[in-house]
Amino acid sequence: MTFHLPTRRALLLCATASVAALCMQAQAQNAYPNKPIRMVVPFAAGGATDVLARVLGQKMSAGLGQPIIIDNKPGAAGIIGTDAVAKSAPDGYTIVLGLSNSLMTNEFLYEKLPYDTQRDLTLVYQIAMAPLVLVVHPSVPAKTGPELLKYVVANKGKVAYGSYGVGAYPHLAGAHMSLATQSDMSHVAYKGEAPMMQDLIGGQIQMAYASALVAKPHIDSGKIRAIGVSGERRMSTLPNVPTLAEQGMKDEAYRVTGWLAVAMPAKTPKPIVDRIAEEVRKATQQPDVRERVAAMGFEIKDSSPELFAAAWKQERPVWERLIKQSGAKLE
Repeated sequence: MTFHLPTRRALLLCATASVAALCMQAQAQNAYPNKPIRMVVPFAAGGATDVLARVLGQKMSAGLGQPIIIDNKPGAAGIIGTDAVAKSAPDGYTIVLGLSNSLMTNEFLYEKLPYDTQRDLTLVYQIAMAPLVLVVHPSVPAKTGPELLKYVVANKGKVAYGSYGVGAYPHLAGAHMSLATQSDMSHVAYKGEAPMMQDLIGGQIQMAYASALVAKPHIDSGKIRAIGVSGERRMSTLPNVPTLAEQGMKDEAYRVTGWLAVAMPAKTPKPIVDRIAEEVRKATQQPDVRERVAAMGFEIKDSSPELFAAAWKQERPVWERLIKQSGAKLE
């Protein structure tokens, strides 16, 4: 059998075709975007994530020169919408604005997750941290974190804490407190933060972690009492409430927080990823956006694809430990 070496003409044609393909790809990226971009919100309309998406979408549209269409795809703790983006074409025209549960912790909670964040998605920008405030019913005499720990120990088996879902941060942090103090607290899971807050105000549960957006009016009115906030910094909307870490509660369960972030399908070209990241950064630097985000109880992050990937990698084992410790599992 005779093998023929490629002719010079054939090599030139191949080289020309390769260069042409690269040029076409570069031109497509340089022309990006040339049609509307769909921002999937994997939660129901009207919630904090949806509100943030619409605020950002409006600002980003101006910078990109194309409309940002908000597409709410709620269901299964963010899985349905996030999976839709993971399976979309990596062309820059589909992005997801999700939470830490849909982009990280669901993989430890669900035995069968239809997507793998590391394999199927590209992390673009960590928009904001979402610390929560630990609040109690006024019948609980504790006013600080250490006093609350003593109270739950002294009332072993009598204290109930609420959450807005199995595996959500309020569940994980409450479970950690119960295990660390051996106080046998009861966990009550609700189908949302609003009914959880109603029962806390009514005294059916004694404590909960809640968003500042929901808790602040009731803290101000005296219907509930703030003990401390999660994370490393005080909330700008609750400046007089110290962090739990400030009060000596330095366990990692009290120092981590949820977050809101943007991701795109895996294999999205890097120039497009960087363009979207830059537009998100510019939007979040605008004073009116920062004020709106702060009022929701979130803390704006200065991020990038690289910084987000590093933070995700650092936090992942912490959340895995907390979920394993809580025993939370979902189908």
